[in-house]
Amino acid sequence: MILIYFYPAKCALLKSYTMIVLEQLKLLVNLARMDGELAIIERNYIVNIGKGHGFPESSVETLFYDSHETILAEDLTPKQRFNYLFNLVQLMKIDEKLYQEEIKFCANIATRLGYKSEIMFDLLLKVKSGPMDQKDIDALQESTAKYLTIQ
Repeated sequence: MILIYFYPAKCALLKSYTMIVLEQLKLLVNLARMDGELAIIERNYIVNIGKGHGFPESSVETLFYDSHETILAEDLTPKQRFNYLFNLVQLMKIDEKLYQEEIKFCANIATRLGYKSEIMFDLLLKVKSGPMDQKDIDALQESTAKYLTIQ
């Protein structure tokens, strides 16, 4: 018989991580719905992020039915902040249509995440709409760290 002990601190960390991912998924849904149509490629992108973080596809699918309040988790690490923003920008570019409202939305989120708004120029130029190597993503995170005002 194997006993698994859950320590309160570990459970709190797991809950916190789940909430961070859920709030990020909601932001992505809001961005995807912003242009009035939710392209299948956008839907798949969001579902894959959710599944990659342990959310069942059916749970992610329920997020597409409503707009969500824009909530950003507190106490994010620099890597988590970057991932929030990277995923938003990649989603914005994935349908190969850029709308001014989407760019403003992402710039607002960048500022709320503790970045200088100028980060959007770098990200719009360097983030690809398709798959990117982890090495390239890590290099992009390193090069954009100079825009982060919160450590």
